[in-house]
Amino acid sequence: MDNLFTFSLTVFTGFFAIMNPISNMPIFLSLVEGADRKTKQKINLKAVVTAFIIVTVFVISGKLIFELFGISIPAFKITGGILIFFVGFEMLRSKKSTIKHLEKVNIDENIAVSPLAIPILAGPGTIVTAMNFVAHSSYIHIFLVILIFGIMCLLTYISFSLSEFIAKKIGDNVIAVIEKIMGLIIAIIGTSMVIEGIKISFNL
Repeated sequence: MDNLFTFSLTVFTGFFAIMNPISNMPIFLSLVEGADRKTKQKINLKAVVTAFIIVTVFVISGKLIFELFGISIPAFKITGGILIFFVGFEMLRSKKSTIKHLEKVNIDENIAVSPLAIPILAGPGTIVTAMNFVAHSSYIHIFLVILIFGIMCLLTYISFSLSEFIAKKIGDNVIAVIEKIMGLIIAIIGTSMVIEGIKISFNL
């Protein structure tokens, strides 16, 4: 039971760091600027549901994908770790990750799927993190990863719904500090994945 709790806490921390609902609020606000409240909520809901479906598919079919393309677990962990570290490193340098960076997008409900769901919420970093958690895992671990990601999607939905209110209350400086902290956590998670991949490769 303790192992499951520790695993769940690790998964939640990883998803929270990589998705970071608070630092994504300005992106959401910029994308839906000028839209009425009903349209904003429709885009918000569609985005989080789409992101949940995408990540769930990868979590469930992760092992099949490994077998189909002949991907080894160590190679996946090392490559994924480097990718996640790069995202966190860019956040620490106060740059928008190139994986998430957006140009101006016309107000259209299709932005809920792209670029909001993909790649902002369910980008490469999120997918790699999710698949890393279920590599060599049991069904209970897979269920927990899907459940926790569902909770993260719910938190994101609430965050986006209250984005205008929260942004006014906490200000841009606090959001920037939170993004720095999340960037550090993401970089650490990426480094841990690389180390774990090397250990498995050399049976350390």
